[in-house]
Amino acid sequence: MSYTGPDFEPPQPRRSPLRRPLTVAVAALVPGALLGWGVYAAVGGPDDGGKGGADRAGAVRTSAAPSASASATPGDDDGKKPAGSSPAPTSTKPSASRPAASGPLAGKVVVIDPGHNPANFQHASEINRKVNVGTHWKECDTTGTATNAGWPEAKFTLDVAHRLRDLLEKQGATVKLTQDGDRSYGPCVDERARIGNEAKADAAISIHADGSGAGNRGFHVIMPGPVHEGAADTRAIVAPSAELGKRVAGNFVRVTGSAPSNYLGGGTGLVTRTDLGGLNLSTVPKVFIECGNMRDGKDAALLTSGSWRQKAAEGMSEGIVSFLRG
Repeated sequence: MSYTGPDFEPPQPRRSPLRRPLTVAVAALVPGALLGWGVYAAVGGPDDGGKGGADRAGAVRTSAAPSASASATPGDDDGKKPAGSSPAPTSTKPSASRPAASGPLAGKVVVIDPGHNPANFQHASEINRKVNVGTHWKECDTTGTATNAGWPEAKFTLDVAHRLRDLLEKQGATVKLTQDGDRSYGPCVDERARIGNEAKADAAISIHADGSGAGNRGFHVIMPGPVHEGAADTRAIVAPSAELGKRVAGNFVRVTGSAPSNYLGGGTGLVTRTDLGGLNLSTVPKVFIECGNMRDGKDAALLTSGSWRQKAAEGMSEGIVSFLRG
């Protein structure tokens, strides 16, 4: 996602107070994960030529606006295609939930927030308008980033959201999406949080991919820090969100074989932030996940692979299921 956008300004460099205990927690959660990553790191991933860009914590980078022609989903080697690639007229309602099946998550509600919107770039004035995120004002939304080949983050997030929804519904959960390619733009970041709150979600996850510099690799999970200012009050959700984040990170490592970020989180794959409206306005346990760096060639090769996106969804699903089952 773009740190120059509404919900993604770079945090000031600081040491997370959760770093040491969360590192231990992730290691305890997935004892075989680091061994699996060692094998992955040794053989490396496919490279599509290296990506440009710039962004570490505290640095500024620009977001690549996708072109209208970048509509195909690459790497659908498992036969899955993202729905909703053509935007419909703007809707002010979240995507309707589908009937839940019976299963261990029966009675649980999960809200999935596919970051950005494939048509945001066509609505610059709308997504640039400011909204109140509790502690300050930010732009409604951003276009997100893209691979150097032009495949947009918004299509990646929607594809993974569909896969994750299918997996969670098979476990019996009621799943709602904040958008399903059925809106002309957005929703704005404050509405994304409100959708989870109004659904009284037992867990919420916002799916993204980063746009950092080439060589910056890996995923990280962003958790809310304590905020009590204006309309924002995260005090009740900090602890459960941290638990959700640890479980998602641990299972993501185990299932995908991807390493935690080598440029944020000190190797834990866990980052705490207090500047994101989507977290600050949430009243339910919620995390963001940056699944990889679209501007790095090796990460981009993974993100554009349909089979890897399925693994990414499975890692998130297993983390959420673990959290909800206790």
